[in-house]
Amino acid sequence: MSYANSLTTNQQTAFVATKSTAKKIMNVALWILQILWGVFYCFTGFGKLMCYRQDVWNFTLHQPVSWFHAVPEWLFVFIGVSEFLGGAGLILPAMTRVKPKLTTYAAIGLTLIMILAAIFHIARGEFGFFVPMNLVLGGVTAFIAYGRLKTSPVAPSSPSIFRIIAGVVVLGGLTFAGFAPIWYQVMHAQ
Repeated sequence: MSYANSLTTNQQTAFVATKSTAKKIMNVALWILQILWGVFYCFTGFGKLMCYRQDVWNFTLHQPVSWFHAVPEWLFVFIGVSEFLGGAGLILPAMTRVKPKLTTYAAIGLTLIMILAAIFHIARGEFGFFVPMNLVLGGVTAFIAYGRLKTSPVAPSSPSIFRIIAGVVVLGGLTFAGFAPIWYQVMHAQ
C-alpha cells in the first residue's frame, strides 16, 4: 500500500492544502526576488551601459573602485548591457507571460556573469567585498532560475494589450531608475 493510499481523506486534504500553500509561498518569494534583483541589475547595468559616453566613463574612472581601471571601456559597457537586459528579463517575460521561460534564461545568464565576476575578483585578490557580493547575487539568481524552471514556472499566455502596455511601462520605469542617478551625478560633478 502506498503512502497516499494509507492516508485518511482529511489527511490527504491537509497534505494537498499544505503543498498548495508551499507552492504559493514559493511563487511569492520568487516574485519578490525577481523584482528586487531585476531592479538592482537594471540600475547597476544602466550605470555601466552609460559609460559608452566618454564623459561618463571618465567620471567612473575617478570613483574609488579599483577594478574599474582593470577592464577596458567596451567590456564595461558590454557587462552593463548584459546586466540591464538580464534585470529586465527577470521581470518582464514572467510579468507579461509572453515567453516566460526567458525569465529562467535571464537568471541563468546573470548567474554566469556573477560566477565570472567572482573569478575575476579572486584573481585580483579582492576577497573582502566583491567575491561575497558576487556569490550572493549569483546564488539568488541561480535560485530564481531553479524556481522558475522546476518549482514554480510561469505559464505562458497570449499577449494582451494590457500586458504589453504594462511591460512597456515597467521597462520605462527600470530605464528611468537607472538613468536618473547617472544623469544627476554627471550634471553635479562639474
